[in-house]
Amino acid sequence: RLGARVALATDARVGSIAATFPAEEVVQIPAATPSGGSPPQMAKAALVLGLGVARALVALRRLKPAAIVGFGGYPTVPPVLAASLLRIPTVLHEQNGVIGRANRFLAPRVSLVATGFPLVKGIPAGIRAPVMHTGNPVRPAVIDAARAPYPALPAGAPLQILVFGGSQGARVMSEIVPAAIERLPGELRPTIRITQQARGEDVESVTSSYAQANVAADVQAFFTDLPRRMADAHLVVSRSGASTVAELAAIGRPSILVPLPGALDQDQAANAQSLAEIGAATVIPQDAFTPDRLASEIVARLRDPQGLTRAAAAAKSAGVTDAAERLAAHVLRLATGKASNENRS
Repeated sequence: RLGARVALATDARVGSIAATFPAEEVVQIPAATPSGGSPPQMAKAALVLGLGVARALVALRRLKPAAIVGFGGYPTVPPVLAASLLRIPTVLHEQNGVIGRANRFLAPRVSLVATGFPLVKGIPAGIRAPVMHTGNPVRPAVIDAARAPYPALPAGAPLQILVFGGSQGARVMSEIVPAAIERLPGELRPTIRITQQARGEDVESVTSSYAQANVAADVQAFFTDLPRRMADAHLVVSRSGASTVAELAAIGRPSILVPLPGALDQDQAANAQSLAEIGAATVIPQDAFTPDRLASEIVARLRDPQGLTRAAAAAKSAGVTDAAERLAAHVLRLATGKASNENRS
C-alpha cells in the first residue's frame, strides 16, 4: 500500500498458501528444523539449511532487495543469514511473548528486532540491534470488529460465550466445555449462549451435549467471521496463540485462556500471561482445565457482570490496531537508510 515491491521467500511446506500472499514473486528456499530429532536428522536439517543459505544468496543477488523482513520459524533462517552476509538491512518480527529459537539465533545478526508484545522473554543480551514494540499485525476484519463496544449484559440477559482452539478447533475444548456447561445449576443454563468452533468429527457430539443440557449453541467446524463473533461475545474461551491474544486485545474481550501444553518455548503461556497481568484474562493450564474449574469460572462471571466489563476494558488497553503500519514504517526507514532509535524498547 505504501508503494514497496514485495517478494516472498518461503519453503515448500507452505504450499498453496503462498499463492494468496500479495507478492510479485515467490521464491522457494529449502529449510528444515534442526532440533528435536536424532543426530542424523539434525545433521540432515543442518545440510538443508546450508543449501537454503546458498539458494538465498543467489536469489538476493538477483532481486537486490532494499530490506529483508523475517517472521520467525526456520524458513526465516536461510534468507536472513544470506542477508547478513550481503549486509542487507534486516528486520525480525517476533510475534510471541518469548522469542522463538530461530529468531533467537538470528537476533544478533539483524538491524532491528520488532516485537508483538511490550516485553518479550529470551532476547539475547547484548545484541546491537534496537528492539522496538510494534504489536502483532491483525486482519482488516479484526480492525472492523474492534470498533464494536463491549456488549452490555443486563440482568437476566444471556451470557454469550465464544469457544475455539485454533483454526481447526481443539479436542480439549470439545471435551471440557460441554461437560462444564452440564455442571452449571439448572437455573443458570438458560442464561448461557454458546458459539463453539470444534473439529469436524466432534461437531455432532458437542451439539448433542448442549442440547441435552438445554443450552442454545451454534457449533461449527469453522467460522469465516470469527472476529465478528469475538466482538459479539461477553467471554472467550480459547488457546493463546499470538494472533488470538492480539485479536482479543484489539477487540477488547475478556477471556479464559488455556495455553497449548508441551511447547518447548512455552510461547502460548507467555502470551496468555500478558493479558492475565492486566486483569484481562484468566489463565488455566491444561492439566487444571477441568469441567468443574471451568463451571466455577462461568458462575463467577454470571454473578459479577461488572467484572467482565472491567476485564474487557483492560484487554482493550493492550490492543494495537496499527501494528502493520508501525512495522511497515520501521522497514521502510531501514530500506531508505533513515532508521532511528525512536521508541526504542
